[in-house]
Amino acid sequence: MLVPLLDARHPLLWIRKGQGMAGLGEALRLEFSGPTRFRDACHAWREVAAAATVVDPVGTPGTGLIAFGAFSFSGGSGHSSVLIVPRLVVGKRDGVFWVTRVTVLADGETAPGETAPGESAPGGAAPDGHAPGAHPAPVVPAATPFGAEYRISLLPGAAKPDTYRAAVEEAVSRIHHGDLEKVVLARDLVGHLPDDSDLRRVIFDLALGYPDCWTFAVDGLIGSSPETLVRVDHGTVSARVLAGTISRGRDAEADHDQAVALATSAKDLDEHRFAVASVMTALAPHSKTVIASEIPFTLKLPNLWHLASDVEGALSDGSTSLDLIASLHPTAAVAGTPTLDALNLIERLEPFDRGRYAGPVGWVGADGDGEWAVALRCAQVSEDGDITAYAGAGIVSESEPEHEFLETKMKFRPMVEAFG
Repeated sequence: MLVPLLDARHPLLWIRKGQGMAGLGEALRLEFSGPTRFRDACHAWREVAAAATVVDPVGTPGTGLIAFGAFSFSGGSGHSSVLIVPRLVVGKRDGVFWVTRVTVLADGETAPGETAPGESAPGGAAPDGHAPGAHPAPVVPAATPFGAEYRISLLPGAAKPDTYRAAVEEAVSRIHHGDLEKVVLARDLVGHLPDDSDLRRVIFDLALGYPDCWTFAVDGLIGSSPETLVRVDHGTVSARVLAGTISRGRDAEADHDQAVALATSAKDLDEHRFAVASVMTALAPHSKTVIASEIPFTLKLPNLWHLASDVEGALSDGSTSLDLIASLHPTAAVAGTPTLDALNLIERLEPFDRGRYAGPVGWVGADGDGEWAVALRCAQVSEDGDITAYAGAGIVSESEPEHEFLETKMKFRPMVEAFG
C-alpha cells in the first residue's frame, strides 16, 4: 500500500485498485490562474519536459518525469491551479514497482528524472536491484505509522440546505423558461482539522472504501472520484462519463430495483445524454475515431449507482493529456448545457468559490500522456486546517429540490465518513 509512505500533512497520491503513484517532497511547483490556466500549464510543462534529462528503463505509464496536478473549476477562482513534480515517486502498476528520483539543477532550468525498478520489479533488474545501464535505485522511504485517530463533523457551509433547495427551484424555473437545458448546482460542508492530524487516515479510508475510484491527494485536495475525465496512453484517448444517480438499495432485491429505476429514468437519461454529448463534441477535433457506448450502463459504487458511458478513440493531432483537459473542461456533467449559460447561472446561484472542486485532477508525464479525473467526492484542506467538502447534482426540467438535496447528501457520504 502506498498511503503509509506519504507525508502526513502534504500527501501526493494517485491510486486506484491499489495501483498508482505516491509522491514525496516538491522538486518543482508550477502555479497558474485565470482563464488561460490550462494553456499556460501546457506551455510550461512542454518547456520543463524539453529541458529535462530522463532515464526510464521501466517504461510504464507513470514512470519517468511526472507532475501531479489539480486545476480550479473556474477561471475566476481565487484558488490557484498547480502542477507539482515530487522529489521522489514510488509507483506500482500491473505488478511492476518503481522509484523515480527528480533533481532540479541549481539554475532551476532543468528537472532531470531517473526511474529505476523497485525490488519487486520484473523485466531485467540486476540481482543487486540495479537496472541494467542505469544508476542504483533510490532507497524507498520507510512506511510510518499513522497519527492519532480523530473524528470531525462536517457542517453546512455557505450553501445552507434551504438555500440550496431554493437555488434548485430557481434553476428549474430558468430551464422551463428555455434559458438552458441543464445546470449542475453544488453545495458545501465545512470543518476544521485538529493540529498535527494525519491526513493519511482519511486517504486510507477512501482508498479502502472506494477501490474502483481514483483516490487522489494533490496540494490539499483529497478525494475519491469515480469519473475519468481523460486518459492518454501512446496515442489512445479514453474517458468515462458519469451523470445520473440513485442510492443503493437496502438488500439485493431493492438494490436491483434501484439500478433498473435509474437505467429507465427519463430524467437521468436526459442528464446523461447531455454529459456524453459534451465529451464527444470536445474530443471530436482531436480524434477522427472517437466512439461512445451505445447505451449507458449502471456503475455500482458502495453508496450509489451511476449511469456511465465509456468513450474511446485514437488521437489524430498529437494532443497531450493537458491539451485534452483544456478542451474537455468543464463537461456538462459538472457544469451544464449550454456551457456558458450554465456557468453564468452557477456563478449567480452558488454562494461560494468552487475552488478545485469539479476541476481536473491527476498526473501528466514528460511525453504528455497522463490520467485525469474530475475532482468529485472531495474536500480541500487548507494549510491552517480548514476543510471544505463539495457535492453537486445535475438539474434538469424534471428535477425536484428535495430530491436533488438528498442526492448531494449521498455524494457527501465518502468525505463525511472518511473524516468522521
